[in-house]
Amino acid sequence: MTIRLLFLILPCMLILSSCDTAPVEDAGADIVAKDEVPSLHEAYKDAFMIGTALNSNHIFGVDTQGLELVERHFNAITPENIMKWEVIHPEPGQYDFEQADLLVEFAEENDMFITGHTLVWHSQTPRWVFEDEEGELLTREALLERMRDHIHTVVGRYKGRVQSWDVVNEALNEDGSLRESLWYRIIGQDYLVKAFEYAREADPDAELYYNDYSLEIPSKRAGAVELIKYLQENDAPVTGIGTQAHFMMDWPELEEVEQTVVDFAALGIDVMVTELDIDVLPAAFDYMGADVGMSAELRDELNPWPDGLPEEMEQELAQRYADVFEIYLRHSDNMSRVTFWGVTDGDSWKNNWPVRGRTNYPLIFDREFQPKPAFYEILNLTKDEG
Repeated sequence: MTIRLLFLILPCMLILSSCDTAPVEDAGADIVAKDEVPSLHEAYKDAFMIGTALNSNHIFGVDTQGLELVERHFNAITPENIMKWEVIHPEPGQYDFEQADLLVEFAEENDMFITGHTLVWHSQTPRWVFEDEEGELLTREALLERMRDHIHTVVGRYKGRVQSWDVVNEALNEDGSLRESLWYRIIGQDYLVKAFEYAREADPDAELYYNDYSLEIPSKRAGAVELIKYLQENDAPVTGIGTQAHFMMDWPELEEVEQTVVDFAALGIDVMVTELDIDVLPAAFDYMGADVGMSAELRDELNPWPDGLPEEMEQELAQRYADVFEIYLRHSDNMSRVTFWGVTDGDSWKNNWPVRGRTNYPLIFDREFQPKPAFYEILNLTKDEG
């Protein structure tokens, strides 16, 4: 951890991620010394990188215990929010690189692979991006220029330091058709091509990805395959595709998890899991996606374990993770990275989405920074491989 990180601890206390307020569960089992727990990324060094997402409390050095887990168990990191347009470029001509600079410094000190997240997205992008001074929608040419300026400024600042970028995020509807975002409506379908072209201009050596959720749904997966083919046919420099893998205990079917990897590998680009978590709570509605704009009211039946996950459910979650990782290991020749969307249960966005205020347990480290049964199930799979 840098000295600069430590000096920024106090100012950062006002900066909290949306899920940092989740209640703390009882640690339950005996605490295991951190240096006695095998390193997860070391165990998977012959398969793929193991990544995690960092929030502001990690980046500013407030969550020191979480940072210790990051340093020990992960060799790839993705910023959860701080490189999204609304944070890094909140006003015209105004950029805020403070947190992004700290994240890059931390990664470099710990020899970690960085994925910048994300350059072009319909969500968490300020309205001004699409409008002129009178509040009217921009012309195609004006929005392309605004996109190019943003990508060149952000990617260019970290040229040679951030190894990869989620260039376009969530451009598809659930049926596999293109989302009619303002990017699409103003520019047209080739906004996808232009985004990749601008990213390549800004950093000729960076890996450039398309990233989306619910790609285990056959129709949406087929749409993603067509999207990648469209990019390839138009000479867009796409080098990889990421499936977010925001799973539930009973969705998706394992066959669809595997078919997703197979179908994407056939495209001849890198395949990665970019935002893995497994929701253990009851579904709030009949929806399997990850649209951040959706929400539901908190009800007791949707928050059944506010004081801790029962042991039976811990074991079921562990088995679910093991089943998923068995698939990833079978296809490790075609996979470059598996990234968890958060470090501990307390960090997870699933505590507040789609129902604000729930207590969720979707990750492999608990709120006391201890490895859960799911951690050991994943770890033990590499022993079987050996």
